Amino acid sequence: MAQLDLISGVDDRHTLDALFINAPLRDYTLRPRTNDYTLPVLGMAYIATYAQQAGFNVGLLDAEAHGLGIDETAEIVNSAVPRWAAMNLLAPTYEMSARIAAKLDPGIAVMVGGHHAKAMPDRVLADPRMANLRALVLGEGELRVAALLEDERRRRELPGVLWRDPLLGTRAAGIANPRTSAGMLGPDINALPYVNRAFLPQDPYQATPTAADRRLAASRETEQLTTAAHHGHMEANIVGSRGCPYNCTYCGAAVSANPDVTIRVRTPEDIIGELDQLHDEYGVTAFRFVDDLFLGYGRVITEQMEAFTRHRIGDRYVWDATGRINVLDRLPDQDLDRLIANGLREVALGIESGSDRILTAMDKRINVAMTERVTRRLVAHGISVKGYFILGYPGEDQNDLDATVRHIRTLWDIADHHPGDVRASVFEFRPYPGTPVWKTLTDAGYNPDELLAYGDVDLTGDGADESMRQRDEFNFSVGIQFGDVPLQQIRSTLAMLTREQHDRNQSARKATA
Repeated sequence: MAQLDLISGVDDRHTLDALFINAPLRDYTLRPRTNDYTLPVLGMAYIATYAQQAGFNVGLLDAEAHGLGIDETAEIVNSAVPRWAAMNLLAPTYEMSARIAAKLDPGIAVMVGGHHAKAMPDRVLADPRMANLRALVLGEGELRVAALLEDERRRRELPGVLWRDPLLGTRAAGIANPRTSAGMLGPDINALPYVNRAFLPQDPYQATPTAADRRLAASRETEQLTTAAHHGHMEANIVGSRGCPYNCTYCGAAVSANPDVTIRVRTPEDIIGELDQLHDEYGVTAFRFVDDLFLGYGRVITEQMEAFTRHRIGDRYVWDATGRINVLDRLPDQDLDRLIANGLREVALGIESGSDRILTAMDKRINVAMTERVTRRLVAHGISVKGYFILGYPGEDQNDLDATVRHIRTLWDIADHHPGDVRASVFEFRPYPGTPVWKTLTDAGYNPDELLAYGDVDLTGDGADESMRQRDEFNFSVGIQFGDVPLQQIRSTLAMLTREQHDRNQSARKATA
């Protein structure tokens, strides 16, 4: 029997207008998942929240969070009998999404969106497994999805909505109606409702206390933070902006891949209102800003921190955020002091490589010396760093790989002499359609079908079983060697670094217990 109770946010007393489906990265009936937490699908929850406030009964099925298989996911959707099934298409999960779509009852209309739909719309429209596809939405979907739920025929006047003409087999597209479609492509993000967390089965969540939590609490005189550091914060993820002005070659958010996206930042008052709402409703005391700009643009940092100071955010909450190394490098020490006073706990940085040659190829606008300088300044102020690294980037040779390993260990050594911590999160390179490097690879003769052949990889064979826990969502590959280093060596290096990071985590927990 279908597990309808896995559908989040739905009112089961009424007909279901739409069921939003986050497909699993792999079929978990074949091999159960090992981790028990995945990042929440905030973009999908935004759309569901807006549709709900527009008067529609919608639900969200996070098949990845629940560790579902393809058949089980399709069975739940069919049993729920929604008018629409809405899917977020990402390159690593596209195959799972298409196989689920093929198993849905013909009476359920399908709409899709997401990075993969935007990058390869004609390929998606032509997929016979998407026979029930009635709307492909390019870009931000809140307003247009609600319009489609109101009346499918409105797709004819909605910009950025595509479908396949059933008679001609050609692509059809909505033609914007100036009277009714203003602002459809880029909604005012300050006017959008706060995300209804009922749609997210794992957000907010009770986090395990970290060494960074305890160190930060020790430096504060607030009972709330000290207690949370010992028992674990209630944490929530949040978005502070949309769009990115940078053009990192491997990233789906690269500005060249998203010319339609206007960069917008939420007002400090709107953000702080959501922080307080999450605290009042769920007891949240820690937040993670997952967007690209919160600590990636100098003016935004200044504006947000002035408001955080006025509202005494640092006395009440802690938070993490993504940041840009080149921007943080220009911040004076007094601004770093203000960040820590306002509750900043950790910055996630796209460090990516220890080779300046590879960083240039990635268009990162940073170098190794800059990363070491920024890391040293951050951890000296008590701000921890989570660094992301890519192994096996196109053109990478053994010297580049060795440089990345040395770089990570240098950053760990820097952290060992300062109050802040450094965590390294290492991934195997995989290409995404629509990114600058995708075009480079296809222009060089790589077959798009082979570049899209994502498969999950079990990396625990290198003796790193425990250290590989909670990495299901990252262990996948297209199985192609893009540089000079053999793929197996890339994976062995990845496992080695992950094992060393796990050992550091364990030592830190013991030291702060």
